[in-house]
Amino acid sequence: MSRMVVGLMVLGGLVAAWLFSPAYLSPSVPDVGLATDTPTLERGRYLVNAGGCISCHEGDAGGLSGGMAIESPFGVFYASNITPDPATGTGGWTGSDYVRAIKHGRSPDGRFYFPAFPYRSYADVTDEDALAIASWLNAQPAVVNNVPAHDIPGWIGRWQLAPWNTLANLGEPVPALYDDAQLARGAYLARHLGHCGECHTPRNALGISDYANEFAGGDMPDGHVPAINSAALSNWSEDDLALFLFLGLLPDGEYVGGKMEPVIEHNTGQLSDEDRQAMAAFFKRGL
Repeated sequence: MSRMVVGLMVLGGLVAAWLFSPAYLSPSVPDVGLATDTPTLERGRYLVNAGGCISCHEGDAGGLSGGMAIESPFGVFYASNITPDPATGTGGWTGSDYVRAIKHGRSPDGRFYFPAFPYRSYADVTDEDALAIASWLNAQPAVVNNVPAHDIPGWIGRWQLAPWNTLANLGEPVPALYDDAQLARGAYLARHLGHCGECHTPRNALGISDYANEFAGGDMPDGHVPAINSAALSNWSEDDLALFLFLGLLPDGEYVGGKMEPVIEHNTGQLSDEDRQAMAAFFKRGL
């Protein structure tokens, strides 16, 4: 048997092993149902605001029917329809399907979602919160909206996302633990539900977040995203930050614009005073 044949057999075996590795296998999620009671739905509505879902998924067709173009160095991705329409949205999804999508970036049929959907930040959202979000989404009116296909180069494919996630996992820090309940809540909202680092943390050439420079600012196709780490916010008080998260008011009396404006309107501006203060405390004292 020639060396080439042996080499191809070995390479084939390695590829097969990779394809059936845990990185490729769809994660196992407990079989959980969706709630319909009013308290859970109200909690889900609050968490949808906290999670920034509206900023990306609000669609011209109505509701969270998607279609927004998300520009990136790797092409243009379109936010999906997350209303319960069975043909073009999430109709027929189970609670497990939602948890697998939100926390693991997988579709009900096991396909990878591209990380324009911030599932890596959502990975540490509690199952309880993920299910409350899912329950609220599932209770909304179904809207028919066929979202455009992603406009990405031909060399980018979903099959690359298993090794991409594996590489991203290598650089991800161990989650910090806070004895202070306010800091812990602020970290949960900023790092996970609010996924602030998806825009405000720099990325390497592969699009993987540089966690060593968390919240140190990032670059997007339409411009630089400012730093929001402790150094950048040294002249802000916690009350300044909390007010900014509520109204978008900067310390100099001007109001924020650009892509941060809908984040204030649909996300942080809808939080409770306690949660905004927790986020402010985290950015000032938790980093």
